[in-house]
Amino acid sequence: MTVTDIDILETAIDWAKAGMFLATFFNIFGLLFLIANVGFWHFGKTAMAKAYVIPLLVAGSLLVVIGVGLIISNQMRLAGFPGAVGADAAAFVAAEIDRAEQTIASYQNVVFKAIPVIIMICAALVLFLESPVWQASVIVVVAMMAVIMLVDTNASMRLENYRDQLLLAERQK
Repeated sequence: MTVTDIDILETAIDWAKAGMFLATFFNIFGLLFLIANVGFWHFGKTAMAKAYVIPLLVAGSLLVVIGVGLIISNQMRLAGFPGAVGADAAAFVAAEIDRAEQTIASYQNVVFKAIPVIIMICAALVLFLESPVWQASVIVVVAMMAVIMLVDTNASMRLENYRDQLLLAERQK
């Protein structure tokens, strides 16, 4: 491996480790939702408080599953980086740039367009829904979408930085 190949490998490893760190926040928020679920279940006396139990359970579970899934996928990516860079660094860089650009485009559509629309719709629905279960459900959806936006906005910026570093490495070869 050349010095440039080692730099590419270090950049990829740093990006994957940062992705695992960000995925941990999905787990933390998911656990907080689950703790809140237990609190509402145990201490909730009103219909509105009891209505939060199932939505918080579902949202918390989804966030934990997302976090664990991202950590596992990044661990698998980490294991494959040295072999891929060692076999053909230029092909690795090209594949990572392509993957990064596709993911950035997905972030643009989902995180920065669809999620804000979902939040606005749910916020409006709170005003019109009278059932505590439905009100609690849309409020929890807003909270979960806010968590996803918070984490994925940071992930998007890190991915753009990673892509830029790979583009720079590609030009230097």
